[in-house]
Amino acid sequence: MTIAEIAEQAGVSVPTVSKVLNGRADVAVATRERVQQVVAESGYRRRGASAPRRRTGLVDVVLDRLDSFWAMEVLRGAETEARRTDRQIVLNTSENDEPGSRAWLDRLAGRGTDGVVVVVGDQDPDTAATLVALDVPVVLLDPVGGDDPSFATVGATNWAGGLSAVEHLLSLGHRRIGIVSGPTRLSSSQQRVDGYRAALRRADIAVDEDLIRYGDFLVGGGRRGAVDLLDLADPPTAIFAGSDMQAVGVYQEAAQRGLRIPEDLSVAGFDDIALCEYLRPTLTTVRQPLARMAAEAVRLAVQEPRTDPDGTAPRLELATDLVVRTSTAAPPARPA
Repeated sequence: MTIAEIAEQAGVSVPTVSKVLNGRADVAVATRERVQQVVAESGYRRRGASAPRRRTGLVDVVLDRLDSFWAMEVLRGAETEARRTDRQIVLNTSENDEPGSRAWLDRLAGRGTDGVVVVVGDQDPDTAATLVALDVPVVLLDPVGGDDPSFATVGATNWAGGLSAVEHLLSLGHRRIGIVSGPTRLSSSQQRVDGYRAALRRADIAVDEDLIRYGDFLVGGGRRGAVDLLDLADPPTAIFAGSDMQAVGVYQEAAQRGLRIPEDLSVAGFDDIALCEYLRPTLTTVRQPLARMAAEAVRLAVQEPRTDPDGTAPRLELATDLVVRTSTAAPPARPA
């Protein structure tokens, strides 16, 4: 029986079952007892110390899509670390078979794996919790929402990155700075907005909510956000895009309107994917060490991350750096 089936029989969510199995205290007594009863009746047993894990030489990486430079950087880092430890990467995408589905879990259980790295993206966060049923080490890369302390996670200093990008634009003289971040449910997206707000507050500039937009981290989201911002009666002189792909969308909309970058509009991004060097002008961006983040996630997974006595799993947060190129400059002079 899988955790998903236990959750269905107990009438609770998969994460709730995971919490009960992990001994977490934040579950109501009645709920805990109901889950424990179903577990006992099903005969479900977690792997113990007397049953060592069979090594397969495989590491599963779960991605929602492959059509981005971001995904390619993640795979590059994961593959490099897997090769270093004499393992191979098994790629799982929702385009072929929904990770977390019963069929996918059965296939994973059949062949085995040394660990799973879940690059959450738009995946259902219950996917990671469901994997607990297979007694497989799971590491979340750039997790959705608040970090679940039950799982090891690897992320970046998103708040500091957002702060550095906006402080750079402020240092050039910009005061009307727009932002197009990612989906609101992603913690990384919200943290970048928080860094944006902090930079403005440090400069004693009131935060104008009209200058804050959310997208999807893709080109289309960036362009839609740019449309909203540039249509304002008092449009921004600079736009900080929450991803480099969204910055491409800002470039497109600026070109459509006949705006020159950076003479009429400064643009900064986030990630520092390879495309930044090929854009014209080259893109100022916050470098997120995607390949290293993925490598660290694989390393944690194959080492079977240990939780603290309070049940908290390891959390790695890697530093970001601002890379200044030619897409940012002083704002255009305003007419007298």
